[in-house]
Amino acid sequence: MIIFDKVNKWYGTYHALADVSAEVAKGEVVVVCGPSGSGKSTLIRTVNRLEEIQKGNIVFDDQDIYAAKLDLNHFRARVGFVFQSFNLFPHLSVAENIAVAPVNVLGVKRADARVRALELLERVGLASKADAFPGQLSGGQQQRVAIARALAMDPPAMLFDEPTSALDPEMVGEVLQVMKQLARDGMTMICVTHEMGFAREVADRVWFMDQGRLIETGTPEEFFGNPQSQRAKKFLADLRNH
Repeated sequence: MIIFDKVNKWYGTYHALADVSAEVAKGEVVVVCGPSGSGKSTLIRTVNRLEEIQKGNIVFDDQDIYAAKLDLNHFRARVGFVFQSFNLFPHLSVAENIAVAPVNVLGVKRADARVRALELLERVGLASKADAFPGQLSGGQQQRVAIARALAMDPPAMLFDEPTSALDPEMVGEVLQVMKQLARDGMTMICVTHEMGFAREVADRVWFMDQGRLIETGTPEEFFGNPQSQRAKKFLADLRNH
């Protein structure tokens, strides 16, 4: 579903991503972890070209995302992306937030888009909030709306960029629960997260990054039980101490 081939990115002289090569299979859940500044969020944001790369290549669902003829807006509409900070439209109701892209990008009729929005709100446990506004919701509820909004475009894969890091601890579980259900339903997912319990329970594979490099990949059992690199061993030891 997603292929990174020798991906490199620089910010000026800072080498943010260095020769990252990896693949995500259809239906696979990959959790990307590593210390702050290791390139995790930069990597995930290259998939829909929120971050441009200078060298290498990325393929998404058999599409070269740097092909000259790529319609970038059309392509981005197919990549579900959930940010740290929700990014909901404050002046639109919850249902309108979910329906706005299908109506304006895919040309779906408003009535049909609302029906789909209500289905998705049911799926994320917020059926009663359809006509509320984002400012009336908790952070955890807003993030669940953001997930429903991404799902409204029927994306073949979902990307999560630290979706729980802006939430109070008691709200983290409700968002992870929705993500777990998506994984059980077979959604292809890349999740940048510090939630190691989620990685153990849900990930098919864990990618560990440090200083812009993909240091090691493995199953949760391999990574947590027997990390190969000194850097990963230190990272896990620091987590346990914390």
